[in-house]
Amino acid sequence: MELKSQKRIAAQILKCSKKKVVFDVNSLNEIKEAITKADIRNLLKKRVIRFNTNKKEKSNIKSRIRKEQKKKNRQKGFGSRKGRKTARLGRKRRWINRIRVQRRLLKSLRNNNLVEKKKYQDLYMKAKGGFFRSRRHLMTYIEENKLLLKKEK
Repeated sequence: MELKSQKRIAAQILKCSKKKVVFDVNSLNEIKEAITKADIRNLLKKRVIRFNTNKKEKSNIKSRIRKEQKKKNRQKGFGSRKGRKTARLGRKRRWINRIRVQRRLLKSLRNNNLVEKKKYQDLYMKAKGGFFRSRRHLMTYIEENKLLLKKEK
């Protein structure tokens, strides 16, 4: 006996899954005759069609464990990443982080009198223009061009 449409309509009325709808085995003929939503509502009132609360929903244990691990900053390697680099950290944010590090370094060099004022300004403007890829690149540039002054005692 096919009762697919009745099950679908009942699930729609109960606002639940078809799996949760249960028919009374003794009244299957009565259920088969019900075609409209009104008929199904009447059967729901008579308790011929019921919402089964006994079925336990499967808790997705693996996803819960995974979520807990991600809270601890794990399982975030290259294999589980999707999208470009900019999807995780925006271009602007990356730039801000990079330039702040470079400027901090330049400032400390200037305050410790390791770089002349003119050279500092030149390096600062180069950093602003995006010349240096990183703090290390800035340091190697300074060392290669011998811009560091020897600290006086």
